[in-house]
Amino acid sequence: MPLKLEDKRAIVTIVNDIASRSHSAIVAEYRGITCVQMTQLRQQAREGGVYLRVVRNTLARRAVSNTSYECLQEMLVGPIILAFSMEDPGAAARVINKFVKTNKNLIVKGIALSGQLLPPTEIDKIAKLPTYLEAISMLMSVMSAPITQLARTLHEPHAKLVRTIAAVGDSKQEQAINI
Repeated sequence: MPLKLEDKRAIVTIVNDIASRSHSAIVAEYRGITCVQMTQLRQQAREGGVYLRVVRNTLARRAVSNTSYECLQEMLVGPIILAFSMEDPGAAARVINKFVKTNKNLIVKGIALSGQLLPPTEIDKIAKLPTYLEAISMLMSVMSAPITQLARTLHEPHAKLVRTIAAVGDSKQEQAINI
């Protein structure tokens, strides 16, 4: 069923808005994927905070123009699906990478991260990027390590003195028992 001009404009506007707000994008060819498998992929994408959309190639080219994903335009050939990471840069890569492991018919054609085009082989590296909360916790542990070490260093002379006094006291007690 052909789309009306207003419907096409609405699709382009929606995808362009999503593309301008997302952190990364993946283009994948879905030839050979069954309807049930596509439904599973969409469900996994929703759970992972990923916007997933099957868009006609001409509409997709218009939607990604004037965004940081303009570099993906040459990959928009054939039956493609667009996956945009809305929460963190690795979300779409995690969802697609997990799905590809069980369904070999989904073929990653291109990845764009911050306007930079990456080859499909980089999907594992992008999928391993930390989430926002993981990155914050790693940063906080790096920031707190010097302070923790300083506190331990400052506390050590006092602790050593206490251990020495306790050892002297124990030895005096042993001498008193032996006499």
